Amino acid sequence: MIHRDYVAIDLEMTGLNASRDSILEIGAVRVVNKKVEASYQAMIHPHMELSQEVIELTGITNEMAAKGRELEEVFPEIMDFCGDFLLLGHNVVFDYGFLKQAASNRKVRFERLGLDTLKIARKVLAPEEKKTLQALCDRYQIRREHRHRALDDALAASALYEVLEAEYEQGQPEVFLPFPLLYKAKKQSPATSRQKKHLQELADYHSLALAVPWETLTKNEASRQIDRIIAQYGRMPKQQDKSGVQEQARY
Repeated sequence: MIHRDYVAIDLEMTGLNASRDSILEIGAVRVVNKKVEASYQAMIHPHMELSQEVIELTGITNEMAAKGRELEEVFPEIMDFCGDFLLLGHNVVFDYGFLKQAASNRKVRFERLGLDTLKIARKVLAPEEKKTLQALCDRYQIRREHRHRALDDALAASALYEVLEAEYEQGQPEVFLPFPLLYKAKKQSPATSRQKKHLQELADYHSLALAVPWETLTKNEASRQIDRIIAQYGRMPKQQDKSGVQEQARY
């Protein structure tokens, strides 16, 4: 049996699209010689109201998210934590896509080999068996303190991998070979000076404290911030729309 060292990783997000949605929480465990050597967890400020679906799924409230750190601060930390290790997760490509997009936005190279407990389970278990992380944790009596929280899910994926490897690797070693993680990050244009000015003026008008990464803010992120503030607090008395035409206040 080959003993592989890896980082098991799990992310919670504000949505399912890596080019449009944001990372909300990161959890990771570094496994060396089949033992957890270190763990990492960070909540990230999403700068938006969370959907009720995300709140119900993760248990993360808007109050909790508002206390999160900036991705600019967290990103280099998780890159250092992952190092050159294999990345492991349950449907790991999904989580990798968000990290890859964040790396691409910052012009950072991020290529990794991966191990996927979902792919492994689909190969070694009967087709009729459910392959969700929860179903497999129930099957193998892997305890999760909090479902759909990043660190708990990363720990569960690691424990699941160790169980599957012990039971099936000798008979089906090819199933446990690492593979290149592939995600084509979409090029995102930086926010324009006009967008940044508009966002700041809108925040000032509503007396809102903004903690946004101005240097790496993209057009999509700026638009989301502007739309969020308008939806929650309303427009300014005179508001320029996206085409640059002034719009009178609506009373």
